[in-house]
Amino acid sequence: MSLIEISHLRKEYPNITPLKDVNATVDKGEVISIIGPSGTGKSTLLRCLNRLETPTSGQILVDGVDMCDPATDLALMRRKMGMVFQNYNLFGHKLVAENVMMAPMDLLGMPKQEAWEQALKLLDMVGLKDKALSWPHELSGGQRQRVAIARGLAMNPQILLFDEPTSALDPTMVSEVLSVMTGLAERGLTMMVVTHEMRFARDASTRVFYMDQGEVWEAGPPEQIFEHPSRPETHDFIFRVRCWHYDISSTSFDLPGMLASLEQYCLRQFMGGRSVNTCEMLVEELVANHLVPVARTRGMDDPQLHLNLFAGEGGVDIALEIDYRSMLPDGDPLNDGSQDPISAALVKGLVDKTVTVEPGVVRYHVKQR
Repeated sequence: MSLIEISHLRKEYPNITPLKDVNATVDKGEVISIIGPSGTGKSTLLRCLNRLETPTSGQILVDGVDMCDPATDLALMRRKMGMVFQNYNLFGHKLVAENVMMAPMDLLGMPKQEAWEQALKLLDMVGLKDKALSWPHELSGGQRQRVAIARGLAMNPQILLFDEPTSALDPTMVSEVLSVMTGLAERGLTMMVVTHEMRFARDASTRVFYMDQGEVWEAGPPEQIFEHPSRPETHDFIFRVRCWHYDISSTSFDLPGMLASLEQYCLRQFMGGRSVNTCEMLVEELVANHLVPVARTRGMDDPQLHLNLFAGEGGVDIALEIDYRSMLPDGDPLNDGSQDPISAALVKGLVDKTVTVEPGVVRYHVKQR
């Protein structure tokens, strides 16, 4: 028997049905990453598992116990399932160690000294033993999330549920939390992780669930999901998360917002600072310093420009593709004499080569740093 068995799970609200028909199993020791577009029921699934939400219909068996049975002792079953939320949920009026000690003392009756010693061990496991007597507000977001993980482990759960544990973090803090989670996976803890971090899903998972429209549309080993997905929806989703995409439909577009979005994507790919700067300079040179001014001179207030940046982890094989076909009827702005952005980019040493994919679509291969 699997540790978790989910059959025809459905959750309805008055105006929306986030879970329509979820069927899945999880074996002991598995690490399941749950991916998919926003609003497809991923977080609702976890909340139904530990009964923070009451399913409308269906069955959830955890270690053979039906979580949907009114006679089930939910308090007892929840002790088997630790939960790590995206916003930490630490008690600000208690020290870090006290946050970790609370549940074992209150629910298990663990003596204070034993709970203290366990808290120190767990904080040491997540690299925060020296913060045991600190207040939560004195910690960074990444440190607070690591405390939340230690707290989730304090009840010695059979299963640990993570609801987008890195979504509230600055990209620079994500890696420290993912490192702790990867360590837990290597210890053989059963984990279900709703995540947008594809690196974790690919490298640390035993299986990946792709959810869409309230169902698990595809499940399999990471290599299958990421390299050979069987459904076109899975393929399209994987492509989107691997790529930074930005549309410009006005000459008064938000340049700082665009660059901030680009920087966040680059940091998620664990790119170095020089590579991030190169990408930002290239985008600014081509778009803000050339294409948009050309559009203004031609009286085009709403140019339709589409940008895609593709990058491997660590900043390898970076390519920026710009689609400016909407500007072609009046001529090709990329062959505009002294304003030629290809020459400008090459002079600045930003790209190794350019490739014309088709008229009006050019791909720039960024120089490796």
